[in-house]
Amino acid sequence: MTKQKKLRHLEYYDLQNCFDNLYAKSKQGELFTNLIELIYSEENIKLAYRNIKRNAGSITSGIDGKTIKDIEKLSAEQLVEMIQEKFRFYKPKPVRRKEILKENGGIRPLGIPTIIDRLVQQCILQVLEPICEAKFHERNNGFRPNRSAEHAVAQCYRMIQIQHLHFVVDIDIKGFFDNVNHSKLIRQIWAMGIRDKKLICVIKQMLKAPIVLPDGTKRYPTKGIPQGGILSPLLANIVLNELDWWISSQWETIPTHHYYQPRIRSNGNVTSSNRFRVLKKSNLKEMYIVRYADDFKIFCRKSSDADKIFIAVKKWLKERLKLEISEEKSKVVNLKKNYSEFLGFKIKALKKADKYVVTSHMSNKSVKRVTRKLKEQIIKIEHSGTGNEREIQVRHYNTMVFGIHNYYRIATLVSEDCHQIYDSIRKVIFNRLRHQLQENGKIESEYIQKHYGCSQMLRFIGNTPIVPFGYIRNKKPICKKFKVCKYTPEGR
Repeated sequence: MTKQKKLRHLEYYDLQNCFDNLYAKSKQGELFTNLIELIYSEENIKLAYRNIKRNAGSITSGIDGKTIKDIEKLSAEQLVEMIQEKFRFYKPKPVRRKEILKENGGIRPLGIPTIIDRLVQQCILQVLEPICEAKFHERNNGFRPNRSAEHAVAQCYRMIQIQHLHFVVDIDIKGFFDNVNHSKLIRQIWAMGIRDKKLICVIKQMLKAPIVLPDGTKRYPTKGIPQGGILSPLLANIVLNELDWWISSQWETIPTHHYYQPRIRSNGNVTSSNRFRVLKKSNLKEMYIVRYADDFKIFCRKSSDADKIFIAVKKWLKERLKLEISEEKSKVVNLKKNYSEFLGFKIKALKKADKYVVTSHMSNKSVKRVTRKLKEQIIKIEHSGTGNEREIQVRHYNTMVFGIHNYYRIATLVSEDCHQIYDSIRKVIFNRLRHQLQENGKIESEYIQKHYGCSQMLRFIGNTPIVPFGYIRNKKPICKKFKVCKYTPEGR
């Protein structure tokens, strides 16, 4: 639904063909020296406003206290004129720092720009995204159109079960967003063919925007990308794109003297199996990267190769990108013996008959986090009183269950994890809600009827069903049938 809305916005402002042309030119290696005029064009500004208007973050205020509701009061002409004037003499306002507690007790710092600066960043993002998409690696899955965590997990499944790569290099970059080198990032943007000097100056100003800490003091950053900015995910992908292609150049895209014709499978995927068959006779180290934002894994066939690649990647990140890795969280894992965690899942190769197959669970941290949050929501239902307030809290509990099930159902043994969590929370449900629970009731929601209507664990509070957490249907991830769609800026 979101993709359809964005597409409708693109076609409404007649920018779809423009962005597709940018992608095609970037794919052909053309240079872009005059993007700023397109970025602050009237159509692009109106599109940016439409795209962020209904975002949940648009009601969050920056340092000036303004939100999207203040922008709504302006006419279209006033908005366009204000943003165009902002681009002519761009100087961003300070970024408000907000600190969020992490599960491990640490702090995740978020940088929240003003709503005007977010509109400026959205204008830039819309134009830069198709250009950068043409240069990104196939297995870069974070914060991209047509990509999700499910694609990244499916690629891991494919590496283990189909390609039989059972040694994985787990790398955790220490404070990635806080340690990105600004000079290196600008050079990487330039190398991608984005050579509009005025635009690069605007991006530099964004990176150097002062940060207002919770105690009111100002800090002037010399490195790092503020998490929370609209442009930040794209910039992060640009930083690590060099790593993706360096890993790829060691095996997948290494030049050969003889040309080997790629084959096209029945599902449309292109395979270079003939080429790889010849490369395996060499002394090259077979390796493949799967990445989601700053979380990535490198799959290898041999333990000795994985050990050498671990050292090489650590050194490469330090020398090329000025980034350190976390020694405690980074390691080489033998998937035949141990689990490897990725995006809230833990994955392992389990021996079955004469072969190894993928087995996966929710990670231990995910199980604890989900259990805690569901218990907290049950307590809120208990103290919500009666009537409309209680119904709202029950519906909120249901949406939490929907989200957890939809995300984790691609784990092969997710039903075991959900039953484990359900065993922990059902005592809380019984003890706190036993006087309110009913066995029978009317299901008005088509979604609940379709996905949970057959469950004998379904209960009701008043006329509102409370979804059984232990009832989940597993979903096969897009593994063999995985096919990257032809790019369009919003997923057409």
